[in-house]
Amino acid sequence: MRWLITGAGGMLGRDLQAVLHGADVVAATRADLDILSFDAVRDAVGDVDVVINAAAWTDVDGAEASEEAATAINGHGARNLALAAGKRLIHISTDYVFDGTATTPIPEGATRAPLNAYGRGKAVGEEAVLAAGGTVVRTAWLYGEHGPNFVRTMLALAAQRDTLDVVDDQVGPPTWSYALAQQLVDLARASAAPGVYHGTAAGSTTWCGLARAAFTEAGLDPSRIRPTTSDRFPRPARRPSYSVLGHARWSGTGVAPLRDWRTMLTEAMPALTG
Repeated sequence: MRWLITGAGGMLGRDLQAVLHGADVVAATRADLDILSFDAVRDAVGDVDVVINAAAWTDVDGAEASEEAATAINGHGARNLALAAGKRLIHISTDYVFDGTATTPIPEGATRAPLNAYGRGKAVGEEAVLAAGGTVVRTAWLYGEHGPNFVRTMLALAAQRDTLDVVDDQVGPPTWSYALAQQLVDLARASAAPGVYHGTAAGSTTWCGLARAAFTEAGLDPSRIRPTTSDRFPRPARRPSYSVLGHARWSGTGVAPLRDWRTMLTEAMPALTG
């Protein structure tokens, strides 16, 4: 198989390259491939078997002031890839296409109801990918070795502050980007049916719970993390209060759902602290 990874310079893109080490991979960063150019996209996907689109506008708050630019990348760029690659495309999406009002894990077929500009742009991308016969994999609360993310930020702040106030009223599934990369590769190799899958860890916690778990793994005192509420940290973009996603569609694919978030964090810590 020949693979094309877009967004290859990002956290997930770099993990995909590590998982696919030794395979025939075209790793395209933003500088290598402008996904807003259909001609460039068509040429790039012409002779590959699988396209994994990890390219994205990831500045959630910035999207509120620049929705057109964010949607261009997350929506129209995804559409270009979908039109060129069709069923060969696996597109990475987000829990932010939902409004967070659920109280039980959100199924793959749930109706989208984004709260913010970022989510609206990602919803545009999802619609285009599914219309072209491709696959959408939604993830949430992603952290990993490469690039900024919540876990690395908390560990860095531990050296600067005695205590940290972290919100305890948003619930989600902390997901290790390397484990997601492996799952995406397994999904492509399994030739599973196209559609929507949820690539998130099993179980859930709050941001406060995740921070305390990261401190515990790092040998730090978790009581240094103090719970607070989201209204203490107002931000331009509204966040879903509940982002736990269901995993029913993995059944029958031959690909296992991701493991419990706590087990995953333990495995990930050496890469995060090394």
